[in-house]
Amino acid sequence: MTEKKIRSLDDLRKLKEKTGDLTSARSEDDKVKIILGMGTCGIAAGAREIMNAVLKELETRKLHNVAVETTGCIGMCQNEPLLDVIRPGEPRITYCLVTPADVTRIISEHVVNGRIVQDKLFGRAD
Repeated sequence: MTEKKIRSLDDLRKLKEKTGDLTSARSEDDKVKIILGMGTCGIAAGAREIMNAVLKELETRKLHNVAVETTGCIGMCQNEPLLDVIRPGEPRITYCLVTPADVTRIISEHVVNGRIVQDKLFGRAD
């Protein structure tokens, strides 16, 4: 499957419309939130592929208690793609340098089971 590149604001809007059903429940406190950095730096680093992998994994697992949101650049471009997970009542956890292959593990371990994926954490000490 060939992915169409995001080349304009209109392309980004179309992607948002396509994923609207997953992003429409933003205000519900009982949902897990996944936030993806979709600024130009994130997109250049592969955030669109991460978004596609997240949406596919959520669909495969039939996870309807997860809201997917996007954000712009937050100034950590060298760590993109960034993916945040916020479970109800828990702190926001930021994962960095996320690859599509990491998405399954992050969703399985953290989103579903509440276990932080240590090796993908932003700011971890090696």
